[in-house]
Amino acid sequence: MTRVSTFGNYQSALLDLMSAQTRAQDAQTRVSTQKNATSLSGFGRASESLTAFKSGQARIQGFIDTGEAVAARLTSQDLAFDRIGQGVSGAREAIANALAAGRLDGLMQEMQAQFQISQDGLNTKHQGRYLFSGGNSETAPVPIMTLADLAAAPDAASLFTNDTLRQASRLDEGTTMETGFLADEAGQPLFEIFRDIQIFNAATAIDGPVSESARDFLSAQLTRLDAAYTNVTDLAARNGSMQNRVDAIVKSQNDQKSALEELIAGKTDADMAQALTDLQLSQIAIQASAQVVSQLRDVSLLNYLR
Repeated sequence: MTRVSTFGNYQSALLDLMSAQTRAQDAQTRVSTQKNATSLSGFGRASESLTAFKSGQARIQGFIDTGEAVAARLTSQDLAFDRIGQGVSGAREAIANALAAGRLDGLMQEMQAQFQISQDGLNTKHQGRYLFSGGNSETAPVPIMTLADLAAAPDAASLFTNDTLRQASRLDEGTTMETGFLADEAGQPLFEIFRDIQIFNAATAIDGPVSESARDFLSAQLTRLDAAYTNVTDLAARNGSMQNRVDAIVKSQNDQKSALEELIAGKTDADMAQALTDLQLSQIAIQASAQVVSQLRDVSLLNYLR
């Protein structure tokens, strides 16, 4: 004969109620967080693979951040090269127009203006640091302001304060790219031309009608300016090529990151339809268990002993 006790009935009903409440809480957590668990311990054996995925994701994000910073620097360098090129082309155009007109009035003032445009490009800053100073990024690579200062120097090379350390960045596990340029490689050919023009002007004033000597000298400078412009254009092209490569690397890394996110989501994201179903079933179970507990008050053995 099986004994049925009031205490045993109550205990069984309460355990069912507590179990239903636990299932309801678990389902509610999945619904509210849209995750299968809120900590690694909740994923059991899958926690090891999730840790590896998360580590890989953080590493890729670090490379993406570096790539985006390098891309921003390359964009600033592209604008700087454009500014330097404007100075070169502006100087050439001014000389060509003066020779065509047969008058040199105001040509030296125009040379000073184009020199300053080029100097501004070489002294371009990015995030508070000079782009073309190498490792000496706190100091302007071209400290002089006028053609007179340029002519007073022993040579054009002595005017540049940049060192030889080029900016380099690690873009992924196996790619380290040298993305920096130096002021002297971009500006020295041009500054030599400006210096020679200023020295010629000091000896034979570049003004008024075009003399034979001035025509020969300035015509020669046009050829040199073409070469200087080609040099700046080549550097800008190298910069653009690096921009394309960095963009491709960052895009690939973003694709890898998205793939990892999908893998992680597949292991961590809750099945919302199942979670909602479990929540409803657990709520029904709670109601049923609570009703059983309530009814047990009326089926106590003490009621029959009265």
